[in-house]
Amino acid sequence: MAEGGGPAPPLTAPSPVPVPVPVPACGLGAMSGPWGAAGPVLRGPRAGWLWAAAAALALGALLGAWRWAAGRRRRRPARLQRVGTVSSLFVYPVKSCRGVAVPRAQVTPMGLQSGELRDRFWLVTKEDGHMVTARQEPRLVLVSVGCENGCLALSAPGMEPLRLPVRLPRKNPVRNCRLFGLDIQGRDCGDEVARWITTFLNSEPYRLVHFEPSMVPRKSKDVIDLFRTTDEVAYPDCSPVLIISEASLDDLNTRLEKKVKIQNFRPNIFVTGCNAFEEDTWEEILIGSVEMKGTVCCARCILTTVNPDTGVLDRKEPLETLKSYRLCDPSERHIYKSSPLFGRYFAVDKTGTIQVGDPVYKMVQ
Repeated sequence: MAEGGGPAPPLTAPSPVPVPVPVPACGLGAMSGPWGAAGPVLRGPRAGWLWAAAAALALGALLGAWRWAAGRRRRRPARLQRVGTVSSLFVYPVKSCRGVAVPRAQVTPMGLQSGELRDRFWLVTKEDGHMVTARQEPRLVLVSVGCENGCLALSAPGMEPLRLPVRLPRKNPVRNCRLFGLDIQGRDCGDEVARWITTFLNSEPYRLVHFEPSMVPRKSKDVIDLFRTTDEVAYPDCSPVLIISEASLDDLNTRLEKKVKIQNFRPNIFVTGCNAFEEDTWEEILIGSVEMKGTVCCARCILTTVNPDTGVLDRKEPLETLKSYRLCDPSERHIYKSSPLFGRYFAVDKTGTIQVGDPVYKMVQ
């Protein structure tokens, strides 16, 4: 077999050794070959054209070799440097409602999934389709979410538990919704759950919608330009995955009179074993078989001041303390403006399953 796996070339007799032919010392001015020593003499424009062609061929060969070598460098396996361990995983099925701690989760291109619970695939809206979050209705954080026998299970203080099917009847209307100025659809979950949410919040009429796989997701890049055109989400603010380290939370709590919990910040992956804010520097990471790419840090808003145990909005802490030492570099103010940074967003390059206890590796080229 020839190199590369093809058939071997046929065996042939060796060619006769050619007899050297004297060549005049004038470069391309005389040529050996089929014409012998008395071949045509190339001078003038034709000789210049041949020199140019030869130079172009040589340059093309050099460029091809450089691209081949660069491609090999890009494909070289990354060196793995362990930077931490997954200590908790969270899925937030209904945007702004209480998260569900899970021992393991599938990481899909659009975020974490545990069974039929997908991260932020349900959304509370006004009747005109505009999103409602704990920024406007802080008590949403008191609504617990689960999944039982193909049903989404909701519970809240003072309310009877409610179940509704994950797979909604096709007769339920599809509503046009609005998140951060972008349009997206959701199938209405029905009047019963709408009354349940409205009663609990003692608010204007609200609806609950569900994002279905056949619907068109939002482009993360339309929210923050640093995302790639392939990064997509349903109802998260902008990113499929948010990672925060335990050390970052501990560092913040040393500066606060009243300690806060990780639930104030709603990450998907909580990591232990690294330095405070080290996650800001992770460009490419590997957890289990899942590869993720860091995009931008998470700019924090008033939602962090909602007490996850009482649903009461503080309006000050921990946001004010974060602003005292976690503002961005002036060169990045066009991205983050005056918001403090806490946690890092990641896009998913390779899907798979992760679980609590998995090592977190930084991929170093």
